[in-house]
Amino acid sequence: MPATATTSRSVLRQAISGQRRQVTLASVLAAGHQGGEALVPVIIGVVIDQAVDGGSAGTLVFWLAVLGVVFAGLSYSYRFAARAAESASLRAAHDLRIAISRRVLHPGGGAENGKLAGELVNIGTSDAQRVGVVNAVLPFGIAALAGVLVSAVALLRISLPLGLLVLLGTPPLLYLAHLIGKPLERRSEAEQERSAHASGVATDLVSGLRVLKGIGAEPAAVARYRDTSQNSLKATLRAARAKAWHDGAVLALTGIFIAIVALVGGNLASSGSISVGDLVAAVGLAQFLLTPFLIFSWVNGELAQGRASASRVADLLTTPAAVEAGDGELPAPATGNVRFTGVSYRSLRGVDLDIPAGQLIGVVAADPAAATDLLDCLGRAGDPAEGKVHVDSVDLSTVDPDRVREVVLVAAHDADLFEGTLAENVGAAMDEALAASAADEVAAALPDGTATVVTERGRSLSGGQRQRVALARALAADAPVLVVHDPTTAVDTVTEAKIATGLARLRQGRTTILVTTSPALLAVTDRVIVLEGGRVTGEGGHAELARDRADYRAAVLS
Repeated sequence: MPATATTSRSVLRQAISGQRRQVTLASVLAAGHQGGEALVPVIIGVVIDQAVDGGSAGTLVFWLAVLGVVFAGLSYSYRFAARAAESASLRAAHDLRIAISRRVLHPGGGAENGKLAGELVNIGTSDAQRVGVVNAVLPFGIAALAGVLVSAVALLRISLPLGLLVLLGTPPLLYLAHLIGKPLERRSEAEQERSAHASGVATDLVSGLRVLKGIGAEPAAVARYRDTSQNSLKATLRAARAKAWHDGAVLALTGIFIAIVALVGGNLASSGSISVGDLVAAVGLAQFLLTPFLIFSWVNGELAQGRASASRVADLLTTPAAVEAGDGELPAPATGNVRFTGVSYRSLRGVDLDIPAGQLIGVVAADPAAATDLLDCLGRAGDPAEGKVHVDSVDLSTVDPDRVREVVLVAAHDADLFEGTLAENVGAAMDEALAASAADEVAAALPDGTATVVTERGRSLSGGQRQRVALARALAADAPVLVVHDPTTAVDTVTEAKIATGLARLRQGRTTILVTTSPALLAVTDRVIVLEGGRVTGEGGHAELARDRADYRAAVLS
């Protein structure tokens, strides 16, 4: 817990220091505003004593002019203080969103572990905004303190007991407000966590809506979201109750304190220790003190929520990377020789592979987890617990992940498309890649061909169309080593055969690894490797393995 608290404070400090100039400007202007507000009852008291009691019209006009200047200054200072504070808040939130995006998109990965996509979005939006708001409230907290100090000095001028009462009574009041804010901070953090989880579940369900409808699982999905949403609602209500209790308690403390100040001032006036003007000023200052103390209450509540969000942001930003950067160098250009030596990683157990450069290799894994783990090792999404993965005799665990992925492109079977035209999704060398993946047929069927706009994640296309365009994108990249996972599960057998032929032709002389159980794809490979129980249990030609191994036939031909 102490480490988390330290990192959350660090996030808050960075948010403030990054906008120091704007925060300072807002603080100065807001302090001037609150100081001026405190002077208003003092000036009115002076007007009563010097102008009204003295009967001097000239003095009255003078002090009314002074009041006019003060009010003009108040209007100017508040307007520009609010503008500077809001600017600092928005800029700090923006900077945090950039930092969060960089961490989530870092090639070393790790930030997404244990978090749904919606949770990451919630941290990058709601939590970043709450941390940014600290910059908006801090200047007004400083301004409220300035208002209290000016009031205390003015009360000291009127009466030493009144001034000391405000000066000595304010620190304990602020400390009590801080203690009262602790439950709000805890419940705000819980509220944000539940809200983020609900957002993550909602995003997950929406992205899989077509699948859910296809299998008739809408009731189960609704029930899951209802439970998650109710948990989020309960956490929100608990946080709202904590905020209401916090605001009410602080307001009650403030009211008691101001009543004491007014009572002491009244007693002093009745005993003749202070003049009528001084009494009016003292009562006015006592009433004015409600404003800074209400500001303290508001600031304390926002800071409590900001600290809770800063803790969540800090947890994300300090999540260790799944793989670390290295100083190893892959040759340029890479030839594409791939070798596994005793690799153990999750479900993989002592895998040994040697894939010469330029070969088209098929990998059949009965266990889907083994296929995924193999892809993670090849793309350096994770480093082996034991053994090494080499490309062109260079250990991948020593190479920066960005450089690895320039050489080894892993195309997952569930890869999403981006919002934009089909041409923008595929990129360079589009015509050859579209033909090899049979995605040229997709383009021909679309109203504007390759200029047709594809919606988010390619949802405007059918599953088979989306899969072919994703394969075209992977082929167009022309990586030295291309790893493709089940690229034809949503297409018919005729199209699958066409893709197999086109892929083998386009990738001739380039290292290509097809992790699949498709007989059409396996038939065009130079060699097939069989993974069973996380180990290599056989290799050979597709026809040979289909003839000699019952387990291979079961995996590929069933």
